[in-house]
Amino acid sequence: MAAADVEVSQSLKKALVESLTAILSPQQEIRIHGEEQIKLLEVTEEFGIHLAELTIDREGALAVRQLASLILKQYVEAHWSQHSEKFRSPEAPEAAKAEIRRMLPEGLRESMSKVRSSVAYAISAIAHWDWPEAWPDLFGQLMQLITSGDANAVHGAMRVLTEFTREVTDVQMPHVAPHILPEMYRIFTQAETYSIRTRGRAVEIFNTCTMLVHSINEFHKGAAKTLLFPVLPQFAEAFAQSLAVPDGETSDSGLKMEVIKALTTLIKCFPGHMAKWMPQILPSIWNTLTESAAIYVRTVVHDTEDADDPVDSDGEVLGFENLVFSVFDFITAMIESSKFRSTVKKSTDHLMYYVVLYMQITEEQAKLWTANPNQFVEDEDDDTFSYSVRISAQDLLLQMASEFQQDSAVGIIGAVNRHLMEAEQVKNAGNVNWWKVHESCLLALGSIKSLIIDKASSGKITFDMNQFLTSVLLADLQQTVSPFLLGRALWAASRFSAAMNAELIQRFLEATVHGLHESQPPAVRISAVRAIYGFCDHLKVSETTQILVPFLPAIMECLIQLATQFASDVLALVMETISIVLTIDEAFTASCEPKVGPLSIALFLKYSQDPLVTSLVQDIFKELCANKTCHAQIQLRLLPTLISILAASPDKLPMGLQSIALDIMCVVIRNSPVPFSDALIHQAFPAVVHCTLKTDDNASMQSGGECIRAYISVTFDQIKAWHDEAGQSGIHYAVQVVSRLLNPQTSEFTAAFVGRLVAILISKAGTSLGDDVDMMLRAVLSKMQQAESLSVVQSLVMVFAHLMHTQMDAVLEFLYSVPGPTGKPALEFVLSDWVARQNMFFGHYDSKVSIMALSKLLQHAVNTSDSRLQDIIVKGEQVFNHSEGIRTRSKTASAPEQWTMIPIHIKIYKLLINELSNAMETNMSQQASAGGEDLEEDAWEDDEEEEEEDELTITDQGLLGQLSDFTSGSGLAGYDFGECDDEEEDDPDALQDPIYQMDLQAYLTEFIQQLSQQPCHSAFIGHLTDIEKTVLQSIGIMI
Repeated sequence: MAAADVEVSQSLKKALVESLTAILSPQQEIRIHGEEQIKLLEVTEEFGIHLAELTIDREGALAVRQLASLILKQYVEAHWSQHSEKFRSPEAPEAAKAEIRRMLPEGLRESMSKVRSSVAYAISAIAHWDWPEAWPDLFGQLMQLITSGDANAVHGAMRVLTEFTREVTDVQMPHVAPHILPEMYRIFTQAETYSIRTRGRAVEIFNTCTMLVHSINEFHKGAAKTLLFPVLPQFAEAFAQSLAVPDGETSDSGLKMEVIKALTTLIKCFPGHMAKWMPQILPSIWNTLTESAAIYVRTVVHDTEDADDPVDSDGEVLGFENLVFSVFDFITAMIESSKFRSTVKKSTDHLMYYVVLYMQITEEQAKLWTANPNQFVEDEDDDTFSYSVRISAQDLLLQMASEFQQDSAVGIIGAVNRHLMEAEQVKNAGNVNWWKVHESCLLALGSIKSLIIDKASSGKITFDMNQFLTSVLLADLQQTVSPFLLGRALWAASRFSAAMNAELIQRFLEATVHGLHESQPPAVRISAVRAIYGFCDHLKVSETTQILVPFLPAIMECLIQLATQFASDVLALVMETISIVLTIDEAFTASCEPKVGPLSIALFLKYSQDPLVTSLVQDIFKELCANKTCHAQIQLRLLPTLISILAASPDKLPMGLQSIALDIMCVVIRNSPVPFSDALIHQAFPAVVHCTLKTDDNASMQSGGECIRAYISVTFDQIKAWHDEAGQSGIHYAVQVVSRLLNPQTSEFTAAFVGRLVAILISKAGTSLGDDVDMMLRAVLSKMQQAESLSVVQSLVMVFAHLMHTQMDAVLEFLYSVPGPTGKPALEFVLSDWVARQNMFFGHYDSKVSIMALSKLLQHAVNTSDSRLQDIIVKGEQVFNHSEGIRTRSKTASAPEQWTMIPIHIKIYKLLINELSNAMETNMSQQASAGGEDLEEDAWEDDEEEEEEDELTITDQGLLGQLSDFTSGSGLAGYDFGECDDEEEDDPDALQDPIYQMDLQAYLTEFIQQLSQQPCHSAFIGHLTDIEKTVLQSIGIMI
């Protein structure tokens, strides 16, 4: 290098040091100047080299070195390869890359862990692009560091391998596995040479490689046999032995956690290969579960001993709870594997005992929940985002009860009886923590109460329900040892109300109302609120709510008091309970309006930014508006507030308030009796229209459109008859709102719900719309050409889908006569977009409307040979090149996806078959979860065909052979776990449409069977895949 070049290089390096120093300055101006200088230096060729030099310079200032290492990480991500997602020009020169690769490994010996970790990350990121081609000796260097005996070097090299294996590609894995896996085995088994944390990282790397090999094996059959199975026996043997080593110098809970996580991956991915080691592994797993329970209870639940939690190589504390989580995950994986689930089933009774132990409230939780009632509500909610051993144990309980119903019912009763006996002994011995296992027993039984009640009432388990209710629940209500025990007893009582006589219900209701009083601790009051909700919910099902009526005034008074004293999660729980209490007795509800109405309006205005509270407010307004006695009263109280909000300038209101006001207005419209009051028609309707037409807020436009749809749906005649001072009708304004929502200049999301508005408007108004129909449909087409989001496209497609159900010829003629974006008839554009996205459409109702409309279109095409459809060609099946492996972004860019091209009627037929398969699978799943133990073993026949890799495979014939045996699962007695329908439709218009009630499996089966009798069917067969043919065979169509 010439002297001048050296001088320039040193000058740039000096500038870089000055810039880094400036960034570390506490003065903002200096810091900003430094950041700007870094941006200028970043594009120079030697920027990366200088960063690497500063990073590994042990004589340099520590703060500068740390910052240099962090910026080096970012530099590699942004400038190393143009194929990187974060790439920014320019790409680092090859000479600079080579110099950085030469220098960085030395940084893995660095004594400062933060610098060492940054260097490791940079090396890993570089290796992702450069190994093995441009950096063939990297792994040799890493292995030298690992065997060097230098603890820092070992940690640095292992950190590189950890990061690298997470991002390794399918092309690199055949080179990685033979290098890494034997070395990881050596590190793991040399307990005297390597630290526990290094050995744990070796297990983590093995686990990551195992998951990747399993994924690659789906594309390259035989990958597991070549890359993993040669070393699997020695790893499995070593894992089994390591679990038996007591905690000490060579083992701790952190290492066992990593081992169990790896074993969990193995039994999920390669159950056949793992079967031979399970007899050796399971006793150690069981000992870990049982021994950990005793430690967990002492150190965490009772907090009578200090936990000796290990610390990982990055300084993070590995809480003992993580080991428990890993054991639960292992058991869950066994339950989900047909090879091992019977083993779990046989041990259900023993498992239940320990699950209840792990469900106990910890000392830390008790303190936190006492100080923060909102956290108590959040952590104990069924849909909580919190995670703890208690919640994890409860999840395992629910899964076992769902999968092994009879055994679980017997097991939990035995476990509870044993725990209650032991608790009594502990209590008599003076231990103040006896209540915690009582509470967890009640939580366990209450969580699966339907199963317990069903099995007890049918005589399939021995359980004296009355003794439990009186000797345990009522007795616990007399205890003063903990508010959490009192609260759980109230909750459990509400869960078992179906098994109580009237006298017992009354006693528990009295106790629950007492628990609501202000004198009680927050935990008791909150649990009493939950209990009230439970009593209302369960007594409604049994149609015995009259027993509640005498208690309702006191209940409501306490709930209103709570609503004014608490906020956040507690408030939401109280509001939810107020809502269900309002459903119990119509006369009582009407009497509550003077108090509940003003409270709800105040909460709406105060918490308009809280989506949960505003949703619950709407539930309350729904009940009040639907009440025949007080609907006029609540309208009189609520409408002026809503109308004033809609009429106000948005900049004078809190953000989002108009949108929420429109949502509440929609609730009022949907639930008020017809004919509507003058206020709803002459004041509220114009306010809704004008707000929707004037606003620029997407949410307000969406909500306004939904309000107009509600008006059209509920009281069309009144809207049609209404005219403003200028003589314009309500229908005219409804069309104006549609035009506003479909305006090409507005965001596409304004049209997210417009499809149902257009469909119902055309359905209700019919020919009276005149040219407005053509205008609206053209606007729908225009918006479709702009839309990218699935939800928006689906909403727009639904307009044409609805029309195809009732006006097939008219909609086809319209679409054929209007040009699409390419100049061809819009019919081709709409159908191509439709069938390309049909498989992604969501919601039971829309999916049914869409697929049934396509079936009608196919029937039309078959019956009429419609020339308008004959030349439409669409994408069929994606063509995969199995030799290319996983498609990276760079591969996709250089070789775009390839598809077969097929006629539209063939594509529709394939979609119908796919939807039939989905419907059959859904029905099978519903029946399996609802049918209980009768299906328990049949639904888990061992369908694993052990191929040479011993993988879990289910043949198409085997799967669909099961599908054909199942029809709708309705009518089968299910329990509280195993709910399948997570897409329950709540749209009133959809629920009233006969299409919603249609049995899609039966409809498609009959349609396809009839179509198979047509002469044209033979032309379809050649385009079907083997899976599609199997579906047809399952409904009796022989190919």
